[in-house]
Amino acid sequence: MTNEKAVAEKLLQVQAIQLSPNAPFTWASGWKSPIYCDNRKVLSFPFIRDFVKSEMCNIIFEKFEDIELLAGVATAGIAWGAMAADQLKLPYIYVRPKPKEHGLGNQIEGFYEKGQKVLVIEDLISTGKSSMQVVNVLRNQGLEVVGIVSIFTYQFSEAVQLFEENNLQHISLTNYTNLIDLAIEKQLVNAELQNVLLDWRDNPATWNGI
Repeated sequence: MTNEKAVAEKLLQVQAIQLSPNAPFTWASGWKSPIYCDNRKVLSFPFIRDFVKSEMCNIIFEKFEDIELLAGVATAGIAWGAMAADQLKLPYIYVRPKPKEHGLGNQIEGFYEKGQKVLVIEDLISTGKSSMQVVNVLRNQGLEVVGIVSIFTYQFSEAVQLFEENNLQHISLTNYTNLIDLAIEKQLVNAELQNVLLDWRDNPATWNGI
């Protein structure tokens, strides 16, 4: 089993990812979806949490060896960024969706210096827009964003294009294709549903279920 499939298997095991093509979920955007991902659940399972953290650290160590700082994305990316920073002994910050409305009004929490090379840690990539907002906040403060590492990505073409246009390398521990392949292999969904599931990934905004 590849590392990507192993991570997908762990996410399915703790129901951080749920598949329901016959009774789709509704996202906050109003999109209908045959999948729901909540990687926060992994935090409640110590051994699986440690496995995912180790996989994340391996990728960071191998692919981004010259980084000087990790930045978690609030809220779901905060824990993963902090754990990775602790294991790799790197400085750590996190980024809020918007500045605080009291105190110092910070949007970036933690110590950093202009010019530092920073890697963004996300739990999940969908359209990539929220991640790009964080990247822009960091860049506006003079930091050099070298890329994004996430646990899971839906592989939407919109996100792929957005990151390419902004010269951002993105690596995910696992992805939607690996998940579907594994679900079919384990007979969690019928092979006949594969095209339906892949059609959602290609057309998420207009997909209305089976």
